[in-house]
Amino acid sequence: MVQAFVAIGSNLDPAARMLQAARALRQRFPDARFSRCYRNPAFGFEGPDFYNAVVGFSTTLPIEVLLPQLHEIEALCGRARADPKWQPRRMDLDLLLYGDVVGTGPGYVLPRRDLARRIYMLGPLAELAQEVLYPPSGPTIGQLWAQFPRSGNELTALQLDLNAA
Repeated sequence: MVQAFVAIGSNLDPAARMLQAARALRQRFPDARFSRCYRNPAFGFEGPDFYNAVVGFSTTLPIEVLLPQLHEIEALCGRARADPKWQPRRMDLDLLLYGDVVGTGPGYVLPRRDLARRIYMLGPLAELAQEVLYPPSGPTIGQLWAQFPRSGNELTALQLDLNAA
């Protein structure tokens, strides 16, 4: 078993889409646990605010099997794989960490390159994985979060409980 951590984001009907994705993730990964859900401004384009969270779960699936399952959940939530980048999203599931794997493959880079630079990924991940080492050998996710510059970065906690979905 390996621990996987996936960022979840939506800015089109975000509350409904986040709950829909949470239910689908829990069906496939029964031990899924979710961070709090946050609202933050769109990054890289003009658009409605995003709702973001991170889910962690155990899996025996290899990355090459896990990624298509994440894409299926995105499609279930209304995202087409051909949707252009840097525009509003119905659902975005991004693999952040997969155990201590470091490397690239078709459709992924691990750890996700912008993880330590994006408040909407690192903050929620730190709730679930304080002691997890940033691959391959640290610092911990909690240490990265403690050092993250909060000035100019918005992240507002919401009352949307994905663990209850």
